[in-house]
Amino acid sequence: MKKILSILFGVALFFSCTDQAINLEQKDAITYGVAFSTPERCELAIVGCYDAAQSGYYPGNNQRRGYPFGAATVQQGDMKGENMLNVQQFFAVTYNGDYTVASPNGQAHWECTYQMINKINIVIEGLRTAAENGVITQEKAIDGEAEVRFLRALGLHELLVFFALPYAATPNASHYGVPVSTVPINTIDKVEEAKEAGRATVEETYKQILDDLNFAEQNLAATRAGGLKISRATKGAAVALKTRVYQHMGKWTEVITESNKIVSPTAPFTSPIGAYALTATPEGPFANNKSNTESIFSIENSALDNATNNGSLSQFYFTVRSLVCVSPIIINAGFWLKDDLRRAQLLKRAEYGGINAFWSWKYRTGTVMNDWTPILRYAEVLLNYAEAEARKNGVTQKAVDLLNAVRNRAVTDHALQFTTASFANVDALMTAILQEREIEFLAEGRRWPDIHRLTYDSKYAVKSKDGKSGIPDKASWGSMKTESYNPASGVVDANIIKTAGFNFEDRRYIFPIPLSEITSNPKIAEQQNAGW
Repeated sequence: MKKILSILFGVALFFSCTDQAINLEQKDAITYGVAFSTPERCELAIVGCYDAAQSGYYPGNNQRRGYPFGAATVQQGDMKGENMLNVQQFFAVTYNGDYTVASPNGQAHWECTYQMINKINIVIEGLRTAAENGVITQEKAIDGEAEVRFLRALGLHELLVFFALPYAATPNASHYGVPVSTVPINTIDKVEEAKEAGRATVEETYKQILDDLNFAEQNLAATRAGGLKISRATKGAAVALKTRVYQHMGKWTEVITESNKIVSPTAPFTSPIGAYALTATPEGPFANNKSNTESIFSIENSALDNATNNGSLSQFYFTVRSLVCVSPIIINAGFWLKDDLRRAQLLKRAEYGGINAFWSWKYRTGTVMNDWTPILRYAEVLLNYAEAEARKNGVTQKAVDLLNAVRNRAVTDHALQFTTASFANVDALMTAILQEREIEFLAEGRRWPDIHRLTYDSKYAVKSKDGKSGIPDKASWGSMKTESYNPASGVVDANIIKTAGFNFEDRRYIFPIPLSEITSNPKIAEQQNAGW
């Protein structure tokens, strides 16, 4: 019965009406004994986990798409926010908030992430067995396990951000998180056992994430050769992801502790692990995304292996298919200075549908589709650290220096650069840090995670129209005109704001558990998100 399935469905056991999903004796499956019989095959199994992270299969067909991390994490994260603008139909349900339990966007995000997680669990077991049998060394088995546990942590956190309320929603994070599985689901008995587990709490889910990342940090190499430094997990990637995870938990002391492992004490900041440093210009990580000092971890795409024209960032974010442009909400924002180099280097004007709009120029390869998907950059670590320092210690030189490290490579006019005297209080500094995140991570899918983690923050939550924490109103492409883009104005034309946001009490604030899951798993059906 022990098989590596060609379709690796995860903890939630996606039976979803396909024989392949429950067939444990598939003709194209291979046994563990074959899959982990040589060092080369063990390595291929590890690489297969990265492939699962890059692209899964879209519900209802056999097409590869960029779920979870090939492109979808970026697209979904941007479309749940307000700073990127939906132009066509691919991500309209996410942008408009009119998804249902049957919407393929949410279903693919859930299913493909759990497919990846189950594949990881299978590989961990296979590597351990291979080491016991002398096929590979114990050192190689542990290194491989550390790699894929990093990916598992990344996947579980992704699921929490989209399918669970934030950590602070209850005092002990005792509300529903997501199902957590650390064993392969590859027999009928294990399927039934996993079905009984249900959703872990948010606290329990974060505990598993941190267990995985601590293991990864302890056992991963500090760096790897060539492009593998970016496309494969490293010790620095595990630490960087921990700064994000602790940030979402609101554990600021821990953010500082982790940041100190990867950030030198004074500017210009570099990393003692992996030698990470900001590139000289804002476009550096994108002009050469396979080899730069700033990218800590990215998902590799190539001309031959990518998320296809239905899932690739370079297809969607520029005028190859013109699916997602930059919203006037951020283009016209008064806090984004007009001479900021990110406007010149990372935006392009191009006409579509009679509107000369702004588009992201972070993904540049067009129909070749070999832009790598940015997951962790050193700029994020520095801004995570700046926020934690400000929250813990107020307006300090360290917090301002960390903010300036990212901002000043784009804002080169010394008269416009920040000093501690620029901020009357910590609220002013926090506002500047959060606004910097909006600019720096534009078109990288980080807007929704920031909205999500700040939901219960009494001071800094993003507000919906009614003044409660939530998703603000958005621009509507159907109301747009070329003149809607007016960076000199510092204001947004109210006539284009036609897509209604909603507050965190609305059931749409987080995705529902997909219909394919709740119809096959009665336990999860009882634990559906509120209102669905």
